[in-house]
Amino acid sequence: MTINEIADLAGVSRATVSRYLNQGYVSEEKRERIRGVIEETGYQPSSQAQTLRTRKTKLIGVIIPKIDSHTISRMVGGISTVLSREGYQLLLANTENNEQEELKYLKLFRENHVDGVILSATIFTKKHIQVLKDYQVPVVILGQYLPGYSCVYQDDYRAARELAAKMAKKCSCLCYVGVTLRDEAVGRGRQEGFFDGLREAGRERDETLVAEGSFNVDSGIKAVADLLGRHPKMDGLLCATDDIAVGAILYLKEHGKRIPEDIMVAGFGDTELARIVEPNLTTVHFYYKTSGEEAARMLIGLLELGEESPVYREMKMGFKIVERGSTGRT
Repeated sequence: MTINEIADLAGVSRATVSRYLNQGYVSEEKRERIRGVIEETGYQPSSQAQTLRTRKTKLIGVIIPKIDSHTISRMVGGISTVLSREGYQLLLANTENNEQEELKYLKLFRENHVDGVILSATIFTKKHIQVLKDYQVPVVILGQYLPGYSCVYQDDYRAARELAAKMAKKCSCLCYVGVTLRDEAVGRGRQEGFFDGLREAGRERDETLVAEGSFNVDSGIKAVADLLGRHPKMDGLLCATDDIAVGAILYLKEHGKRIPEDIMVAGFGDTELARIVEPNLTTVHFYYKTSGEEAARMLIGLLELGEESPVYREMKMGFKIVERGSTGRT
């Protein structure tokens, strides 16, 4: 089926069909006739031809750090919902938390002329900043704050501060398992929130209360063993992610510790694991799916404004503390 055949069947000119397909002016009567023929025949316009005419590919590159992450999958779900509704296709790139892979995909998307990019990175190096400066299409940063760019991010610092202060009221030795401080949000933001939460409870800053893990269950097992060696009287543990907290719970139970009677445990993310582990995990709920939706809407808004009207927006998302059995909720 060609555009000429569509024109013949609808009883209009080829130019009229072309205007219809490119959102130009067509009278309502002719528009209905063309729409009816397209629906009846199942005609699909050539995406290549449309790209040549409009210089738009309707493709959005989305770069994520870990495809099997509970939180990232919720973000991608939100992004996909909005982009699909607006007629865009999503190209997903998984970097496995490798900053070199992030740079590679940023360059690849630039060379393949996507209309825009949503970047969920954990670390921004000088190379990242340089590549982003050279970009000719809109970029939205998801999950981190980066000055000079449109961003959607979580209030990691305040969530950690409030939860640490709350836990510190119930226990005398509260420890923390974080991730690398090169990660500004989950790493530095949550750890500084932990220390300031302790300060609100009248405690001194003590770096020995902190161990570094990574984004998995095994690191929670190793980190809590390290902390117990340093602080045998530890009676509270806040972890930077739910996965780390679940690993900590597994280790503690295997070594005869009762939760929450001996040690209270909490995490961040409100994942499925938090609701499955016994006792259920106290955690921070971030609105990850909504974050993805907002990032996609933000990018589409930038695309509609065009390159001549760069407007940068920042959106810090809210959170809620979900108290469950691991901290002694009755």
